[in-house]
Amino acid sequence: MSFFEVKELNLSFGGVRALRGISFQVAQGELFSIIGPNGSGKTTLFNCINGLYQVDRGELLFQGQAIQGKRPDQVARLGIARTFQNIELFPQMNALENILVARHLSIKYGFFRSGMMWGPHSLVAQEERLHRKKVEEIIDLLELQSVRHLPVATLAYGIRKRVELARALALEPKLLLLDEPSAGLNAEEKEELRFQIHDIRTVLGVTILLIEHDIKLVMEISHHILALDFGKPIIVGTPEVVRTHPEVMRAYLGE
Repeated sequence: MSFFEVKELNLSFGGVRALRGISFQVAQGELFSIIGPNGSGKTTLFNCINGLYQVDRGELLFQGQAIQGKRPDQVARLGIARTFQNIELFPQMNALENILVARHLSIKYGFFRSGMMWGPHSLVAQEERLHRKKVEEIIDLLELQSVRHLPVATLAYGIRKRVELARALALEPKLLLLDEPSAGLNAEEKEELRFQIHDIRTVLGVTILLIEHDIKLVMEISHHILALDFGKPIIVGTPEVVRTHPEVMRAYLGE
């Protein structure tokens, strides 16, 4: 059984076939990348995986369970989180608050149940300490200590992207969807991102599905790659195989 699998996925918008026969498998613990020009269907595929779009045909299997047709919150509860190409944070809140927001899916005790016991040893107090402990671990991992109490609207673009990544990790995902994480970053920030992605995989044990335009970065950190063109798969393979494929070389590598 594959950790995550896409089988013959098809999606149309009116007369436009956005995804056509997409199939691939992702092993637990690996980094699987999706490349392609703008409009090739990469983000559309992510939107299908996390429940924003409902597919026409095909299957999405996460740890053997079919997830097509589920709502985004249901997908998140199963252990799939994502970041977005355009940063989706609450600008009036500080970095810590933005990260804590993601913990709402993990809340176990409602108002009436937790209200039966107050004080530092109450159920709700214990749960809050647990949530904050998880968030503190992520803040340390992504080196966000210095900006934790600053409104995200005041932060540099690269730091805001790191806060969004931290918020996704606060869901404690098993599978993390990263949509263009290096977009808008300078060379130094991209190098930091490379180390952060490595730590997310090795320290937290998270499997990563990555959309990325930086071909050099993709080739260096990926185990396997899917190349798309106009919603149709060109090839799935290792970086060495994809790099030398004639259509990929022509479409994506400028040859």
